[in-house]
Amino acid sequence: MKSVPEHAVKAWIRGFGVAVPRGATASSPEGVGTAAHGLTGPLVVKAYGPDLVHKSDAGAVRLGLESPPAACDAAAEMLTALAARGVTPDGFLVEEQAAPGVEVIVGAVRDPAFGPVLLVGLGGVWTEVLRDTALRLCPVTEADAHSMLAELRGAALLNGSRGRPGIDRDALVRVMLAVGSPGGIVDRLGDGFTEFELNPVICGPHGAVAVDARLLGADTLPTGRRPAGDRQPRAASGFDRLFAPRGIAVVGASTRKPGFGNMFLGFYKAAGYKGTLLAVHPTAGDIDGVPCVPSLTDAAPDVDYALVAVPAARCADVVRQAAGIPYVQVMSGGFREMGAADLEAGLLAAAREAGVRLLGPNCMGVYAPAGGQTFLGGEPGRPGRVAMISQSGGLAGEVIKVGERRGLAFSKVATVGNSADVTPAELLRYLAADDGTAVIGLYLEDPRDGRGLFETLREVGKPVVALVGGRSRQGRTAAASHTGGMVSDTRVWSALAAQTGVALVTGQDDLIGALDFLDLHSARDVGPGRDVLVIGPSGGASVLAADVFDTAGLELTAFPDETKAALRDLGLGAGSSLANPLEIPVGPQADPDLVRGAVTAIVADRPFTDVVAHVNVQSFFTFGTSVEPLLTYARRLGALQEELPRTRVTLVLRNSECAPPGVEDDVRRIARGAGIPVYRTMEAAAVAVAAGKTFSARSRHGTA
Repeated sequence: MKSVPEHAVKAWIRGFGVAVPRGATASSPEGVGTAAHGLTGPLVVKAYGPDLVHKSDAGAVRLGLESPPAACDAAAEMLTALAARGVTPDGFLVEEQAAPGVEVIVGAVRDPAFGPVLLVGLGGVWTEVLRDTALRLCPVTEADAHSMLAELRGAALLNGSRGRPGIDRDALVRVMLAVGSPGGIVDRLGDGFTEFELNPVICGPHGAVAVDARLLGADTLPTGRRPAGDRQPRAASGFDRLFAPRGIAVVGASTRKPGFGNMFLGFYKAAGYKGTLLAVHPTAGDIDGVPCVPSLTDAAPDVDYALVAVPAARCADVVRQAAGIPYVQVMSGGFREMGAADLEAGLLAAAREAGVRLLGPNCMGVYAPAGGQTFLGGEPGRPGRVAMISQSGGLAGEVIKVGERRGLAFSKVATVGNSADVTPAELLRYLAADDGTAVIGLYLEDPRDGRGLFETLREVGKPVVALVGGRSRQGRTAAASHTGGMVSDTRVWSALAAQTGVALVTGQDDLIGALDFLDLHSARDVGPGRDVLVIGPSGGASVLAADVFDTAGLELTAFPDETKAALRDLGLGAGSSLANPLEIPVGPQADPDLVRGAVTAIVADRPFTDVVAHVNVQSFFTFGTSVEPLLTYARRLGALQEELPRTRVTLVLRNSECAPPGVEDDVRRIARGAGIPVYRTMEAAAVAVAAGKTFSARSRHGTA
């Protein structure tokens, strides 16, 4: 791998304000003694060359040398040892040894999807043993740098321990900013690096010194200044006609052997599409009652959307015929996802030649009930405010169907497959400005324009929930630096979430649940904080709830004494502690207003931003089948939500399968009508509430 000698890197990074030891180079051991004159011991000698990326492992570093002659002798011994291993160094670097301190790694790696990523952690030579590091995507801010240090498990070491003083945090932050801020080292390197590392940076009470510097993937250092303005995301195209086309043409329907083209014609007919609907067939007059045209060149002028469902090898020729049609969706697979990158490149070239925007390939298309778009069978759901961008058509279909079953309503859903042309970032910018969309979900595997996605997420003013597939894949190239070895897909996405305020979830059900919560609650002006009040029956369920919400990073704050007194006045506390979670009778024999009264008393003294009320549904039907007590309880919660507009109320129906058929749906309708999301488990509710907290924090404080 190409690299730049350490001494040259150090001389260059001084210009960014990074302190490095005083030193000099020599081409031979004899010259080391001369080079060391004028330096103050103890001294360090290092050999350098293209075969010495990991100097310590190769025995190419000697510390604690007290004089120039000792440095000369160390270099000679080193040369002999390296020769025995078949390694010939280009030269030697002799430096003043830095004073002891806390050893920190500061590095950067060029991620294939998102570009430069900054890493900081503890360790020096023990970096990969401790693996105590934090990541952020570049460029970083000062707030990013401080939050990275706070994430380290060993952050207390930076504050001083066992009689040792704390480090100069500001000095370490300045090093991090020199590497990763706008106009910093990584920015200046541009595409001219794969890995950059300062390891260790020795931090003390009065500064931070980079005693080792490594630049890989380049053999020269940049000169001059990098052009400004090349990091701005391009403006979103107008996608209105994608989601509400005046006319649609379907390519791939057959008169003899019905396939996907016929299926989509059926979908549009079943959905009652009111625009111009055409099939493309060279000879047929109509297919399934839909009129045909011989080719896309013959499509009516109001056709805004063409759906292509033919074998992959034919797709480019079909797309070339689409000139004048704004959007072409290629459903067909068999492109880059199957290793046929050249075929996909040809498809993109055909789209550019025709002047059309390409959705896909390998995607199901678009769903927008208000605009007549669908890729699902049956009658579309009612139009709503939830949007989604998905690289999986199947998963998007499941989210829509399950979400609508639970009461969600969608504004615009786009499946993008391989994203050869239209990217998730571009659609996200469009949806961020769409007045009909309030919350956005993402399912991504390969974002294609990861840098554009990151920059867009930093600016989106709406809540975004992301489910990422393939985060644990092991497809990265083997890294040559400690930094590269500790940057994974999972950690990059987590860093992106920390910087942008997007809520990351780990499953489809949690994605639906978080979208539901944010759709109902995102407009509420709630206060800051991670506090949650959990209230409901069963001490055991409350104990488990405490564990669940704590794992989700939420705080079950204790009640003040005056609140406990108010709860005792309501008859609570006999036989149970007045703690959070609060155990309270809920069932067919209990007062349905008790939870409402308790919550009102609690928030009068301690205004919790979130209240999670849980019930054991089975208890309502143990001795009878009357559904009214449970429905009454749901109505009382609805009244509570109306009384507390700055508090988000959430309902958990534990053991809901024990209810008679249709009862759970009735409870959901009542709750959603009052703006309350409903979940079946504490775990699902905790994920959704945490997503709400993430958006609230971003809305009030912005992102780093």
